[in-house]
Amino acid sequence: MRRRDFIAGLGSAAAWPLAAPAQQGERVRRIVVLMSWSESDSEPRSWLAAFVEELVRLGRVDGRNVQIDQRWTNGDVDRARILAKELMELRPDVILSGGAHATVTLQRETSITPIVFALLNDPVGLGFVSSLPRPGGNLTGFVEIEGEMIGKWLEIIKKVAPSVTRAAAMYHPDTAPYAKYFLGPFESAAKALALEPIVAPVHDDAEIEKAINSLGWEQSALVVLPDAFMTTHRATVIAAATRNHVPTIYDNPFFPRDGGLLSYGPNFLAMFRGAAAYVDRVLKGEKTTDLPVQAPTRFDLVINLKTAKALGLTVPPTVLALADEVIE
Repeated sequence: MRRRDFIAGLGSAAAWPLAAPAQQGERVRRIVVLMSWSESDSEPRSWLAAFVEELVRLGRVDGRNVQIDQRWTNGDVDRARILAKELMELRPDVILSGGAHATVTLQRETSITPIVFALLNDPVGLGFVSSLPRPGGNLTGFVEIEGEMIGKWLEIIKKVAPSVTRAAAMYHPDTAPYAKYFLGPFESAAKALALEPIVAPVHDDAEIEKAINSLGWEQSALVVLPDAFMTTHRATVIAAATRNHVPTIYDNPFFPRDGGLLSYGPNFLAMFRGAAAYVDRVLKGEKTTDLPVQAPTRFDLVINLKTAKALGLTVPPTVLALADEVIE
């Protein structure tokens, strides 16, 4: 059994019979969770399971000394607004916000209740925090990727597909409100690599198909920006990119594991475990203003050689040597 399948089943009180029950008279603390992805997707479920698992390790067990209420937006910003209001009516002690549009929506609902975010980009530019070392408000958490990382993505894709002459950056404008944080560095890095930069905002599967079809067979590469919508619709992206022979790089290893070409990004499970530690500290009385926003320090490269072959690409040995995971 793969570990992500195992941890996806964690989280119920019954799974932890050895955990101590709440002391008599101890108030059960309420943690609410809003996730930007689909609950039917095993990957983000595994991230949330890692969060719950870490809380248990810290002595906080759902149904005993904490009550965890979770909601999933399915990548729908309108649904996110409804669910955020619903969660705030529960009067939570602390909030876990997974992803950008969940955080944007929750921030509009409260300036008091502590919010710990995971997988958010450009929190300073979005006005969530004053600075990473000193957040200054009711939000803190874990940044996924710095804007300049997109230049590294383009360098990798250029080494794997040296004949490409154009590169597109794809995202959903509503679920990736920080897109401009990446687009400036993307255009600069593309030009430095002699690539024509193309900005490709999309809103649904049909637009994804149309955008990738327009890139196909024209020596074009694709960069998929960190975005809950793109994660939810990854099957469409992967299928269209493969069918049109468009080499594509993503932020998370489940893309190449599902048939995409490459990914280069941080460990998402580690971020949600870190978020659990911050939630625990908030429940112990620490303030979000005293908990610095953290950025990842390790990034993993994952390559799907089967997809590379389908695209007619030969991954150079120098790139293979840097890979943390190679899918044959």
